[in-house]
Amino acid sequence: MTYAMRYRGKNNQELVQYLRRSRVIKSDNVFDVMSSVDRGKYTHPNHAYIDAPQGIGYGVTISAPHMHAYALELLEEKLRNGTRALDVGSGSGYLTACMALMMGSNGIAVGIDHIPELRAMAEENILHDHAELLSDGRVELVVGDGRLGYPSRGPYNAIHVGAAAKEMPQPLIDQLAPGGRLIVPMGPENSDQTLVQIDKTLDGKIKQRPLISVVFVPLTDKDRQYRRS
Repeated sequence: MTYAMRYRGKNNQELVQYLRRSRVIKSDNVFDVMSSVDRGKYTHPNHAYIDAPQGIGYGVTISAPHMHAYALELLEEKLRNGTRALDVGSGSGYLTACMALMMGSNGIAVGIDHIPELRAMAEENILHDHAELLSDGRVELVVGDGRLGYPSRGPYNAIHVGAAAKEMPQPLIDQLAPGGRLIVPMGPENSDQTLVQIDKTLDGKIKQRPLISVVFVPLTDKDRQYRRS
């Protein structure tokens, strides 16, 4: 979001309560899931409960909590029991875990990152927070180029992209299920970016809606990502 939020909570529950009071979190489902996924297990605990993005290495950040809440609110109606979601640039695994919990016992959330060390970090974090998501197969973490999606698990009812794309990511649109929704930041690095909602209608038509101004790291290739670290 365009306004600077720098709230600092003492723990995860204080942070989530703040996001609800601020009307960033509106639904009980998002509130319950963000309450149950402790952000302190996915980033440095000294800074986990500040409403600001945090670096997690390899030129990557974990988004500010209000951005995660906003994304989950936008995708909530698609994250139902038995659906499938793709988290592109899954990083520390936080949002992947949230999406999986929202989809219930029969859903699958795929987190994709092209940095193997981040994939390993995400697995470790989820093991320490919600190990059942991995043991039950509700979360699958893969190494790959998220710009190309992960077609073997698609089509997806919800896709979230955690980095800014310079152009419309057609492979991800292709992997959206009819009725699915894609949330992606669009725009060049270090310049104006817009969070965009892309919906695929039941008859396959694409509808695009700009939402808010944002700032994200670029959606790029693995070699450039390593150079940013």
